[in-house]
Amino acid sequence: METTTDRPLCLVTGASGYIGGRLVPELLAAGYRVRCLARSPGKLRDHPWAAEVEVVRGDVTDPASVGAAMREVAVAYYLVHALGTGRGFEDTDREGARVFGAQAARAGVRHIVYLGGLTPAGVPERELSPHLRSRTEVGRILLASGVPTTVLRAAVIIGSGSASFEMLRYLTERLPVMVTPSWVRTRIQPIAVRDVLRLLVGSARMPADVNRAFDIGGPEVLTYRDMMLRYAAVAGLPRRVILPVPVLTPRLSSLWIGLVTPVPAAIARPLTESLRHEVVCRENDITHYVPDPPGHPIGFDEAVRLALRRVRDAEVTTRWSSASVPGAPSDPLPTDPAWAGGSLYTDLRERPVDAPPEALWRVIEGIGGENGWYSFPLAWSVRGIVDRLVGGVGLRRGRRDAHRLRVGDSVDFWRVEEIEPGRLLRLRAEMRLPGPAWLEMYAGTDDTGRTRYRQRALFHPHGLLGHAYWWSVSPFHAVVFGGMARNIARTAERTGSHGPGNGAPSADRTAPPAGRRTG
Repeated sequence: METTTDRPLCLVTGASGYIGGRLVPELLAAGYRVRCLARSPGKLRDHPWAAEVEVVRGDVTDPASVGAAMREVAVAYYLVHALGTGRGFEDTDREGARVFGAQAARAGVRHIVYLGGLTPAGVPERELSPHLRSRTEVGRILLASGVPTTVLRAAVIIGSGSASFEMLRYLTERLPVMVTPSWVRTRIQPIAVRDVLRLLVGSARMPADVNRAFDIGGPEVLTYRDMMLRYAAVAGLPRRVILPVPVLTPRLSSLWIGLVTPVPAAIARPLTESLRHEVVCRENDITHYVPDPPGHPIGFDEAVRLALRRVRDAEVTTRWSSASVPGAPSDPLPTDPAWAGGSLYTDLRERPVDAPPEALWRVIEGIGGENGWYSFPLAWSVRGIVDRLVGGVGLRRGRRDAHRLRVGDSVDFWRVEEIEPGRLLRLRAEMRLPGPAWLEMYAGTDDTGRTRYRQRALFHPHGLLGHAYWWSVSPFHAVVFGGMARNIARTAERTGSHGPGNGAPSADRTAPPAGRRTG
């Protein structure tokens, strides 16, 4: 009889990201044991598969933590990239790959698997976009590590929640007539996320003598214009009018995408820069080692259809925004009232609520995205636009799920730092601010048993600019935060008598089990 230790152990980095978060359940379903390396293990605790994996704290640039995570590992997945991190990202990528490869060799890891980017044929590496160039270098470092390595090189990945799909989706849906950059004529070989995951899992069984890169793609080569027109047809939209112009630089393209789509310019720019050159597979050797089953690889139209079904059924398991925004404040909320870190400004609001606590919780957990923020919509919209203009994520990231939240989820320009179902939701700001900020919402009862809503906005100013910022916006808190508390309470009172059937789930509603199929 096979025991747990008889099953090979896989180490997954980047499990809080888009691909890593989907790969983990696929590996479990394939019979592997899984260990996740995460800088913030708490971000993984609410995933449906969390109880089935081992999570260790560490960073790919820290040899000690990587070495400890590599113990007894058979296959190590390197799925971290410094996409959108600004200056110095190439050094970070380079250092992470060197540490990962060296520690894998020292631990006797059997195989490394890395997901990189498809590079154009005949283009010197120096002419590639910085991010694609860095991914190429990472692959080269891992291949030279002494551990047999499989590098999978993909172009555009089509799946619900991917940055590439969200960019395609919003551009096509929101602009019936588009004046577009010339790169819409570039030929691309997109691949469905299901096929990416299938090949990642299959690569765990690579023979020991395989140490090379493989191009992976779907069955069709399309231009970005073709992709937008085909998306519109699958989504049932009227035919789009697309007018390419040569004057939009990658920077202007990224700003344009940032205004139209939820993908911020910092993420859109490396994506658009990678589209300047044709990215088409030059070989299909991966099928010699991971054969295509019936129905694979999935065509573009079917990949879009599957992704849209996931979006419409609210079954998007991970999104491009699943990973933390580089450079965003990440310090945990101070718990000591006399915190030695300096000033901690607080705006506290409390209100009695004539509704059960579970009705209040449904409103709290459903905040953001399509439901909005329950106060002064214009002020929130303006704050989101300002954040976009200064390079932030803006207000349009929305939510992964319209009703349920888990630690690590993005909610517009906030991220879930803590959630205690039925009681507490704590959000950490990822907007551009002169200091970290948090927003807490509580559902509870007072001494008489009456439901009570408690809301705290907290801000830790950095320097004189931080103090000036707080005092400049504090006159508006009565309208923004006061109105928010008042309207959340009223919404709970209005919907509380309808119970869970009012369109939001009850507090104890469980997430659907992690499945092997993803789109």
